[in-house]
Amino acid sequence: MKKTLILLATSTLILSINAQSKQKQDATAIKNMCGCFEVTFNFTETFQYSDDSLYLPSEPKVASALEWAQLVVDEKDEISIQHILQMGDAADAYVIKHWRQDWLYEYKNFYMFNGDNNWIFQEKSSTDVKGQWTQKVYQVDDSPRYEGSATWVHVDGRSFWENTTDAPLPRREYTQRSDYNVTVRGNRQEITDIGWVHDQDNDKVIREANKEDVLIAQEKGYNIYKKVDDSRCSAAVQWWTTNYEKWNIVRDKWNEIYARNVNLSLKVKVDNKALYKHLFSDDCKEKEQINDVIESFVIK
Repeated sequence: MKKTLILLATSTLILSINAQSKQKQDATAIKNMCGCFEVTFNFTETFQYSDDSLYLPSEPKVASALEWAQLVVDEKDEISIQHILQMGDAADAYVIKHWRQDWLYEYKNFYMFNGDNNWIFQEKSSTDVKGQWTQKVYQVDDSPRYEGSATWVHVDGRSFWENTTDAPLPRREYTQRSDYNVTVRGNRQEITDIGWVHDQDNDKVIREANKEDVLIAQEKGYNIYKKVDDSRCSAAVQWWTTNYEKWNIVRDKWNEIYARNVNLSLKVKVDNKALYKHLFSDDCKEKEQINDVIESFVIK
């Protein structure tokens, strides 16, 4: 009996050590997405299913940019990366805050997009997320975008994470069209020898209450992040140093809202302006003012 207990204890210890080693390997892969990158964005519709004879597919989209991915939080169970676009010559660059991705280990609380600026709160069990990392992706104003949980895979010299989840339309789409309201995103993020790749297989879906989703088209996305010397992103680094405190206040307010653990609906505009326009203004910088602006977009 004593020998059996010792064997069980030893096995449990080995499993725990292996899990910790795997978690560190995952974290290393995630943090490989930090630094300065030349990015190429590629999107094209692959199939159309709309019954509308006048349906026009989206034009293929190819764009490039220099992007700084700043490590904001680096903890055992949480990694946060802020993306910042830098355009033009470094000496006189135009810099703009871009998307943010948070990675949370074995996280159970989710805000799942459900169309038309609504997110449904869901709590998963420990079993459902065991060994998994949740990727939470945020808009430029740190409001929610999409999230999903999956296991990082390290095999045959490759490291990748993939998940399918519902998301709002990307900016390149919602500024051009309104004939669908949900993007079902198939996301694959893979670390490569030169940086990393964001490989997407997306469904364009019409979602209405008490009706089945209607698929109108599918899209392929393939975004290549090529690592370059960090010095090339010096303007973005300086911008983050200057603006960190403000955006820390913004994140803290959103974290307080997310911690309410209830369904979340947001207004599209307040005072005829989108949230990012309020927050990007140099006039919006005090904590109370920032908190009031964000709260004004939350539909009670």
